Amino acid sequence: MQEKYIPHEILLIKNGELALKGLNRRTFEEALMTNLRYRLRHAGDFILRKAQSTIYIEPKNDYADLEEACDAVSRVFGIAAFSRARVTAKDLVAIQQATVEYLGDRLATAKTFKVEAKRADKSFPYTSPEISREVGGYVLSHYHHLKVDVHNPDLLIMVEIRDFGAYIHAQQLPGAGGMPVGTGGKAAIMISGGIDSPVAAYMMAKRGIQLTGIHFASPPYTSERAEQKVITLMEKVGRYAGHMTLHIVPFTRIQEEIQRNCPEEYFTLIMRRFMMRLAQWVARDNDCGALITGESLGQVASQTIPAMAVVDCLAHMPVFRPLIGMDKEEIVAISRKIDTFETSIQPYEDCCTVFTPRHPCTRPKRRLVEEAESVLDVEALMKDALEGVRTLKL
Repeated sequence: MQEKYIPHEILLIKNGELALKGLNRRTFEEALMTNLRYRLRHAGDFILRKAQSTIYIEPKNDYADLEEACDAVSRVFGIAAFSRARVTAKDLVAIQQATVEYLGDRLATAKTFKVEAKRADKSFPYTSPEISREVGGYVLSHYHHLKVDVHNPDLLIMVEIRDFGAYIHAQQLPGAGGMPVGTGGKAAIMISGGIDSPVAAYMMAKRGIQLTGIHFASPPYTSERAEQKVITLMEKVGRYAGHMTLHIVPFTRIQEEIQRNCPEEYFTLIMRRFMMRLAQWVARDNDCGALITGESLGQVASQTIPAMAVVDCLAHMPVFRPLIGMDKEEIVAISRKIDTFETSIQPYEDCCTVFTPRHPCTRPKRRLVEEAESVLDVEALMKDALEGVRTLKL
């Protein structure tokens, strides 16, 4: 009979907002577990289980990569914090020895420390204050340079006594927060190659939205490199949002017809009205209940209140704009955090920038825009574009 593998080190996952979900909590926890299994698939074989408001991630063998697992877990929405922890027997001497062995490198470089204990298993014969005192005394007997600082220690040592064993770890690492992807429904992100839309996608995924992407391409005015740029951005967002599909909508003919037949000051507005129509078709076809855009109020001419109203009058589903009240510096900070900024600033133009008018209308009247658009065969242009949609699995 094969001997059972007992891990010396595991990951402890603390849920975030899930604790507030009451009777629906189990549904959210199951979604989080599913997402964790998917993200951990490249790091090795792990066992996941729930107990006492914690998810335990245990390696099945020595081939499981905890470093890679930590990296994956740090980007899973629905996690408030997580810890890489040493597992030991529920025995005070074993806990003391394991603390010094596991955290020896950190204890050697720290100047101050504090021990906090949590005793979920009340059958353990020592109280939490007694555990803290005994473990702290043992640490001091081995590291004479250390001092105890209960307010602002260099190193916080956590000792948790739980049903399955004793766990020792340092300060918890911050999780990605938010809600598990898939618990908030499904929506389509209208993604360009710029800075804003990948950030908008990330922010809505953080609220539990499962994403599908819609990108408008205008070859030969936009290049294959511009398309690859968008794919790369979606893949980077996917490290947080999970697997996605990207629908590439051909937009060349529509833009050429707008340029040929409509007043220049309305180019962008009419273009965006077509995007709204087309995006809704693709969204519905993929069971999406909403659209997402990266618009920020007043950032460009097409993002004024009157301009957005002219476009939104065509919407028959919710349109989420998570960046609407943010300034560019805030958006850039998030794009750097999620590693999309350097890709977004690559100089490959998208369809929005190719046909930008010299003097765009910032306070359009709906009646005038509709009159300008009426010279176009909207249905024929829509049909032509939808027949050419390509879908990529990312």
